[in-house]
Amino acid sequence: MSYAYLFKYIIIGDTGVGKSCLLLQFTDKRFQPVHDLTIGVEFGARMITIDTKPIKLQIWDTAGQESFRSITRSYYRGAAGALLVYDITRRETFNHLVSWLEDARQHANPNMTIMLVGNKCDLAHRRAVSTEEGEQFAKEHGLIFMEASAKTAQNVEEAFIKTASTIYKKIQDGVFDVSNESYGIKVGYGGIPGPSGGRDGSSSQVGGCCS
Repeated sequence: MSYAYLFKYIIIGDTGVGKSCLLLQFTDKRFQPVHDLTIGVEFGARMITIDTKPIKLQIWDTAGQESFRSITRSYYRGAAGALLVYDITRRETFNHLVSWLEDARQHANPNMTIMLVGNKCDLAHRRAVSTEEGEQFAKEHGLIFMEASAKTAQNVEEAFIKTASTIYKKIQDGVFDVSNESYGIKVGYGGIPGPSGGRDGSSSQVGGCCS
C-alpha cells in the first residue's frame, strides 16, 4: 500500500514487561502468552489512518536484557516515536524507567515522541505501581501516558495511534524537517501529490512474545 508518511518506532523497557506482546497485539490482533525472550530486535509494521492520510508504522521491538543495550541504542537513531514500557505488577520495571529514558534522551533525536505505557493492567489485583505514579512520572518527563493490556488489547491501539497523531501534529507544526530521514519520518506518495510510486507492500512480521 502507498502511504503519505512512514513513521519509525522503537519499543523499549525491561525484559518481561510485554513489549513483544504489545507489538503482536497491534500488528496481528492476537495475544501469545509464550515467554520467549526477544534476541536482539524484532520487527513489525502496520498501516493506520490519521487525518485521512495513510501512515505506515514501522516498529522495532528491542530486547530488554542489559546485554543487548548496545544494540538497542543503535535503533534510537532514526526513530520518530518510542513506547517506553513497564509492568504495573513489577515495581523494579518502573524504577528502571529513568535509565531507559536517559538512554533515549542521549541517543535519539530531541523531538522524538515518547509514550509511557504501563502494561498488564488486566492484572490490577497484582498492581505494584499506581496509575497516579505513572501519570506523575510522565508529567515530570514530558511523556504521553497510558496504561494498557497486551492480553485484552485494552488501549494497545490507542497507545500506538496517539503517538503517531502527536508525531503527525509535529510535522504540521513544522517541528520536523521531513526531508531529513534521520528524524524517523519518510514521506511517501499516498495522499500526497507527486510522481507515481512509493508503494510498499511489506507485511507485518514479529517474533517471540513478552520480551
